[in-house]
Amino acid sequence: MTIQEAQERVDQWIKTYGVRYFNELTNMAILTEEVGEVARIIARRYGEQSCKPSDENRDLGDELADVMWVVMCLANQTGVDLDEALERNIAKKTQRDATRHKENNKLI
Repeated sequence: MTIQEAQERVDQWIKTYGVRYFNELTNMAILTEEVGEVARIIARRYGEQSCKPSDENRDLGDELADVMWVVMCLANQTGVDLDEALERNIAKKTQRDATRHKENNKLI
């Protein structure tokens, strides 16, 4: 599915099951919480922290999808077309960083 299709599916789900969108500030707080859950998994699975038994079966993909869900909610309620925004963002990064990373001795 495209990002636009995903935004539409999230919108339809909200209208069908969610009654309405949470306000933007609430969704920002929820996004922060979801990013924290991703960080917890990364820190324990790939970093130096040890896993608690409750962390061992956490699904990174599901937590990343939760982040995407809230980002799409925020985009929908603020009128952002994420397909278009991502295209512009990639073009900006391509122009700005065309040689920057290739010339970074820290990455070689």
